[in-house]
Amino acid sequence: MRALGLMLALAAGCSQLPDYRRPVAPSAGGYPAELRPAGAARPATETGWRSFFPDPRLQALLAQALESNRDLRAAVLRIEEARAQYRVTRADRLPNLGLRGSARFGENSGSGGTGTPDDGGNSTEGDGASGRSGVQGRYRVEAAVTAFELDFWGRVRSLAEAARARYLETVEAQRAFRLGLVADVAEAHLVDLELAERAALAEATVRTRETSLRLARRLEEEGVGSAVEVNQELALLTQARAELAALRRQRAQNLNLLQLLVGRPLDASLPPPRPLGGQGIVGDIPAGLPSGLLVARPDILAAEQRLVAANADVGAARAAFFPRIALTASAGTASDDLDGLFGGDGFTWSFVPNLLQPIFDAGRNRASLDLAQARRSLAVVDYERAIQTAFREVADALAARRYLADERAAREAERAAQAERARLAELRFRAGEASTIESLDARRDLFAAEQALIQARRAELSNAVALYAALGGGLDPTAPERAAVTRAWR
Repeated sequence: MRALGLMLALAAGCSQLPDYRRPVAPSAGGYPAELRPAGAARPATETGWRSFFPDPRLQALLAQALESNRDLRAAVLRIEEARAQYRVTRADRLPNLGLRGSARFGENSGSGGTGTPDDGGNSTEGDGASGRSGVQGRYRVEAAVTAFELDFWGRVRSLAEAARARYLETVEAQRAFRLGLVADVAEAHLVDLELAERAALAEATVRTRETSLRLARRLEEEGVGSAVEVNQELALLTQARAELAALRRQRAQNLNLLQLLVGRPLDASLPPPRPLGGQGIVGDIPAGLPSGLLVARPDILAAEQRLVAANADVGAARAAFFPRIALTASAGTASDDLDGLFGGDGFTWSFVPNLLQPIFDAGRNRASLDLAQARRSLAVVDYERAIQTAFREVADALAARRYLADERAAREAERAAQAERARLAELRFRAGEASTIESLDARRDLFAAEQALIQARRAELSNAVALYAALGGGLDPTAPERAAVTRAWR
């Protein structure tokens, strides 16, 4: 036992696994003060998607997507694959004990020849005096440890650490995909609402302009109007019809995208959607500090696990330069008679240490070490880039949040002004104080202002979703769909 303890202590002290140190985050210490919200909402990581998206229809779509999306299923299966691979690699750190039995038979010629094979496969000499002949056997049952490597230099430990890091990377990658799926479904839902409202506005405009065109033609027939006014009304009508057709095409394509994200056709029993103005999406989530992204963003955590795995690969490559010691041992019982196999007189054992010291490998080990170090350097760059990308996404969403609210308010004021202008122009035209061109221009500008207002409302909501995802929100630990990830961690 003392020798075993000494060997384990030596193995721990000679490990070639480099100490892992998290690189310094290449980002600023905080976001610009003018971009920080004054609200007191909960952080994104503490706000589940059911709380962030109160629209029942969107909640149902998200629940279906988290259950049926094929890419998410594949990500969960990749977790199971990496977890099994880690368990296989981890098992190499412990000796594997097996039970084996054998039976060998041979024939003695009776003239002093050899006939019964021994345990090594050679025949044993017969007793010429006795002249025994016939088939004779040799039976053996033993417990064996085969080729157990003494991990003095940490090679097996490094490989197990790399497998563990890659397993954790798949877990974080699945969480990153899940977060992105929540954001993508929410964005597709908001775009569908926008296109539906714009299409409804275009349909109403088409009906109004059809009425105006019929009036212009009647006036022309009565000699009051002119062909110019008829063609002006026709141009406005065809413009609205073209806009309506484009909106219907875009909505059909967006619904196809939404079905792909959800993973199945949209159920007709889904709750009716709320309008854009009634979505109730939280808009004042605090940004916190950039350092918080290091533990909140699963894509950053996945990049860090790739770095941990690359660091462990360096340790395994270093250990390949040192001798590899493997042990093979067995203990059991052997007998010439099957009935006497467990009689206690035939105890046998063997102990075979093997040592392999690399001498000449044509530079293979050196190249493997250089490759592992290059990959570790690349993993550092990828990790730092993931941090910078996350910082930029949050900063962009914060900047957009500040100005999109102002843009929406301006669009609302513009729409109100254009509506009043169109009303007054229509009154002036009926009173004979303005031309038809003034009225047509006012109606055209009112239609454009109403479309722009709907787009501004959707852009503000979409930015709130983007900020929520950029801050690591959407990963509700109490949600049923997280059960697979929870099991994978055990």
